[in-house]
Amino acid sequence: MTELQAPPGRGADVANLTVGVLGGTGDQGRGLARRLAAAGNPVIIGSRVAARAAAAAARIAAEPGIRDIRGMANEDAARAADVVIVAVPWEGHRDLLTALAGTLAGKVVIDCVNPLGFDSRGAYPLPVAEGSAAEQAAAVLPESSVVGAFHHVSAALLLDPEVPAIDLDVLVLGDDRAATDLAQALAARIAGVRGVYAGRLRNCHQVEALTANLVSVNRRYKAHAGLRITDL
Repeated sequence: MTELQAPPGRGADVANLTVGVLGGTGDQGRGLARRLAAAGNPVIIGSRVAARAAAAAARIAAEPGIRDIRGMANEDAARAADVVIVAVPWEGHRDLLTALAGTLAGKVVIDCVNPLGFDSRGAYPLPVAEGSAAEQAAAVLPESSVVGAFHHVSAALLLDPEVPAIDLDVLVLGDDRAATDLAQALAARIAGVRGVYAGRLRNCHQVEALTANLVSVNRRYKAHAGLRITDL
């Protein structure tokens, strides 16, 4: 197994880490890219089509205060980034990560993909052979350190310029302490957000599935609900 480069621990300065967002032209990926770029991190948006990534990055770069955001093909973004967020559609999750396994070796990979289906009764979690999307990522990326995080952040809030801070805890799951500490510190770069360690990667399935419940909450109450953990 390729030795992981030691990432900063909890509370460490992660401001200079270049963050690659694979699937960064979708709402969730673009929203995370926007917020992290606004916080001052260098950000690379990745897409299957480099021109789409460049166009998405250019739109964000036009906003006040955004200094360093670029767009590239997914493979180039993965190669150039220090840490990678996976925000691709579930249908293409395994194939993309399998193709990028060599490129992502030695890196922290933060998976925020929620395997969900939708029918006339609403959202529901899809079964995953490995247990969860994050565990699938770990299975196909044996030389990376995979973390599950950012599952419950509303894309609408991330993209809304009228929302200066997001009232939210991000649940962070993983088996590597340094990697989960990094993800927590990165989550805290977004105004209003706190990263909370929530267990081993094997417990990620219920965190991903909980997104279906939040979709139901948001539809019923016309909201963009998230989670807060009390007594911390």
